[in-house]
Amino acid sequence: MSQTVSNQGTVLIVEDDRNTAALVSTYLERDGFSTMVIHDGGQAIEAAAACKPVFVILDVMLPGMDGWEICRTLRKTSDVPVLMLTAREEELDRVAGLAMGADDYVVKPFSPRELVERVKAILRRSRPASPLPVTVFSFAGLELDNEKHRVARDGHPIMLTSSEYKILQALMSSPGKSFSREELLNQCYPQGEVVIDRVIDVHIGKLRQKIEDDPSRPRYIQTVRGHGYRFSDENDDEEG
Repeated sequence: MSQTVSNQGTVLIVEDDRNTAALVSTYLERDGFSTMVIHDGGQAIEAAAACKPVFVILDVMLPGMDGWEICRTLRKTSDVPVLMLTAREEELDRVAGLAMGADDYVVKPFSPRELVERVKAILRRSRPASPLPVTVFSFAGLELDNEKHRVARDGHPIMLTSSEYKILQALMSSPGKSFSREELLNQCYPQGEVVIDRVIDVHIGKLRQKIEDDPSRPRYIQTVRGHGYRFSDENDDEEG
């Protein structure tokens, strides 16, 4: 393991290729981040608990524990942003990574400068730029607190990724309003990153698994056929 000190927070890099890990670490440190680098996936969860990173960069193919399993395990207790690295570029792999809670997906070989910019963009998205007029949205036991950046149902905290939080925040801020997939993509990727529409469906699916009693019959997030999604309003609750 190697670690340096800075003031932007620590980025945990889990990558078994030492040259790639060193290159990514160097570029991140130039931008004011500290880094912790490990080369064995089996040490990733312990390292994350020890250094409490602001961001995690995960290679998919790792000894000890692969990146998919690490991401899945992290998501049980943490909403730290995660970016996956892989040599494979099939769409199903990208969707699978996002479904497991990753915030972004980069295919090797990649530009280390672009990677750092992606890290910074994701961190900006995960931190609200300005306080919203309404700090708490609530409906039928589900509560989103903008000030605390916290989501809970019936008082029990729910861990969301930054993209899931942004989508739920947009939907709950305008109950009853129909959002297109493009509008929700703009909430998640305000810098204009190129992503596929299916990413929103993946995020919505994960959100429903976390907040709904029965994801197949959602109470909170409704599908608007041919358009996108909406959050239930008070009239829906009265009718139900």
